[in-house]
Parts: sequence; C-alpha cells; structure tokens
Amino acid sequence: MSCFFPRFDPNTMGRTLESKKQIVEDLKGLLDESEMALVLDFKGLSIKEMSDLRNRLQENSGVCKVTKNTLMRQAIDGKDAWSDLEPLLTGTNAFILVKGDDVGGAVKAVQAFQQDTQKSETKGGLYEGKRLSQEEIKAIASLPSKEVLIAQIAGSLNAIATKIAIGINEVPSGIARSLKQHSENSES
Repeated sequence: MSCFFPRFDPNTMGRTLESKKQIVEDLKGLLDESEMALVLDFKGLSIKEMSDLRNRLQENSGVCKVTKNTLMRQAIDGKDAWSDLEPLLTGTNAFILVKGDDVGGAVKAVQAFQQDTQKSETKGGLYEGKRLSQEEIKAIASLPSKEVLIAQIAGSLNAIATKIAIGINEVPSGIARSLKQHSENSES
C-alpha cells in the first residue's frame, strides 16, 4: 500500500537499521583490506565526476566510498590503526581506501582528478595507522610505481652482473698480456 504523500512514505524514508549495520560491516571489511585511507571533501562534485574518480581509483587498487561520518565512526570504532581518522570525520566526505602495494598510484590518481576538476580537497589521510600531513601525501604521490622500482632494481643488478663479467674476463687477458710482455722482456 502506498502513502498518499510519496515523499513521506516510511518505506522510502532513509536507511533501515539493518542496512546501516550492513554498510558498517562492509566498511570494516574494506578497512581490514586497506593499507591507506584518504578523506576528501567532495562538496560540489557531480555524479559524473564521482564516477570518473572511482574509475581512476579502480585502476590503482583503490575504492571511493561516500557514506555518513557516523557510519564511518562506527566502522573505525575499536580499530587502533584507523582511530586517527576521527578528527577528519566532519562535513561532506568521500573515503578513498587503497589496498595493495601501489598506494602511490592511487594518490596520483586522486591528485590528477583534483587537478582536473578543481573541486575537491584532501582533508588528510592515514597510512598503516599513521596520520599523514598534506606534504606526506604529496610525497607518496611523487614515489615511482612498484613496476618502475622493480625495473630500476633489475637494471642495477644487470649493471653489476655486467661489470663482474667484464672484470672476470679481464683477469685472464691481463695475465696473458703480462706473460707476453714478460716473455718479450726476457727475449731481449
């Protein structure tokens, strides 16, 4: 049975207690899997822009959740690693949760999005339980990706192996040159 005033229909008036509990459980699960959390003020962003942010994050092992601050408070309650998020839970927040090794890529995606839209602002973040300043967040974004670091290490190891191989090859040729020079000196 529908209500005469559809705006005030109790069936569509907000979330039920069960759905709020489910949201809190989902947030707890995401937090358990996450290495890093960023809090953005998303005021003024359109649905299209939020979808763009979510797509950018998805490529970098990140997820963007928009939820009430009270539900996030319940999700971080009793979790020491996330307790420093508490002071950031004011206003209109979007929560960027990053799992995996490429936190730098996710932070770069957020910063590129913010630069493109000029509408959102990073309030702060946490990485492995430590509250991050704006400078630290920027520093994380400037780090090379995991793939680049692996390539740099592989290149360094290859260079060392090449130098060792050249050095090992030089020993016999050096001995041969010394013997030849010694034999030429002894003949004269």
